[in-house]
Amino acid sequence: MRLRFLTSEVWQGVRRNTSMIASVVLVSMVSLFFVGSGLLAQRQVDQAKGDWYEKVHAFVFLCTDSDTNVASCAGGEASTDQTEAVKSNLDNLRPLVTKVDYKTSEQAIAMFREQYKDSPYVSSVDAKSMPAFYEVRLSDPQRFDEIASGFQGMPGVAHVSNLHQVLAPFFSFLNMLGVGSAIIAGLMVVCSILLMVTTIRQVAFTRRRQVGIMRLVGASSATIYLPFVAEVLIASLAGAVLASGLLWAMVHFGVSGLASSGGGFVNLIGDSDVLVVVPWLFLGAFVLAVSTSWVTLRRYLKV
Repeated sequence: MRLRFLTSEVWQGVRRNTSMIASVVLVSMVSLFFVGSGLLAQRQVDQAKGDWYEKVHAFVFLCTDSDTNVASCAGGEASTDQTEAVKSNLDNLRPLVTKVDYKTSEQAIAMFREQYKDSPYVSSVDAKSMPAFYEVRLSDPQRFDEIASGFQGMPGVAHVSNLHQVLAPFFSFLNMLGVGSAIIAGLMVVCSILLMVTTIRQVAFTRRRQVGIMRLVGASSATIYLPFVAEVLIASLAGAVLASGLLWAMVHFGVSGLASSGGGFVNLIGDSDVLVVVPWLFLGAFVLAVSTSWVTLRRYLKV
């Protein structure tokens, strides 16, 4: 088939069915946008877990003068003897406890200010509000309860925290976002398929005379099918372009803006993550358009 003939047929088809083609573009854009959102949400979960989830397993926070409402802190700030007793008990839990790092309140506030130096709230935090703590790494994070039960309520210990528990709501939200995006994307993909089928049937009906002539002159199935497939493919790829632009705008102006304002407790996804997701959107648009149009043509356009 000559390229000139294919281009002419596709262009005429787009002109005759502008509204239907535009509908395919818009529905493809929305469905691929939600597919991309789900993929980006999963990348955010994986990135956040890589940054935090597997690095630190537990914190044993010592008492400060402001923890008088905690029974184990009735005496005020943890004494040297109490601090050493906590360290001794942690050492006795090896090999479950693989590493113990002690941070004073001054070191804790310095770490906080360095990590969140761009946050507007840093200036409102002072050393008195940051307790000294033991950073504990475990050989088996699932055995955190042994640490919690052994140190919670111990004299000089304000509370024991598991970073997994701290970040669990954040990960749950991202997982729910990913699932929600997948469900909406699935529904929109179904809408895209139905709209593509309707579009192809309408285009085939408007070209029934040309198709009949092509049959009479012995044109192959591929020759007859290809203009229809090309129209739907162009519309789907245009939807992928728009969806990619929306995803980039969402991440660049939304997520990256949040990170630059100092709101990032974890490293957030950026433009580079969008570039990783975009090829999958185009691949999905290509496969969906070609497979749907080819199957529809074989069913409704007997050659």
